[in-house]
Amino acid sequence: MSRRGLGMLLENENIKLGPVLEDEFEKIAGWYWHESLVRRLDASPYRFRTAEELKKWWLEKDDAARRFGIRLNDTNALIGFVEIDGILWNHRNAWVSIAIGESAEWGKGYGKEAMECCIRYAFLELNLHRLQLTVFSYNESAIRLYAALGFVKEGAHREFIERNGKKYDMLLYGLLRSEWQNDNDYPL
Repeated sequence: MSRRGLGMLLENENIKLGPVLEDEFEKIAGWYWHESLVRRLDASPYRFRTAEELKKWWLEKDDAARRFGIRLNDTNALIGFVEIDGILWNHRNAWVSIAIGESAEWGKGYGKEAMECCIRYAFLELNLHRLQLTVFSYNESAIRLYAALGFVKEGAHREFIERNGKKYDMLLYGLLRSEWQNDNDYPL
């Protein structure tokens, strides 16, 4: 990338991060009908979310969280979201999470591009030192993604979750700013 600035910090070749519009919370609520998506995001029992619930969560004033919609550059269609939350400003640490809600867009690399933007924003704009996330051991595509982004497996909560009668671990991954491969295209 040769362009600079916050706009490019939040944009990659095929996607960009930005706000979710008032009328898009119904769309996000629809993603919670995809059991396979929800079971990758949450250890809680499966349940639907309403647009009002999601809107309240999204718009809550929280200095320890940043949320962005993921949009396709060519159509501006909302396909998912990323979140940086649980920010501990004094320690410069935070949690990150991602969801590609549009199943037709799964497996196209948009999640990787969105996480690259999220990581750049966290390290270059928020000046964080460490990002962390958890992932269930059955979510192999997400584990490959996080490894490709430079996240390191730091531990496991063994047999943390039960799905369809089988126990799975919840894995902890972390990424330090010093480990992150900055493409040096963005001013510090």
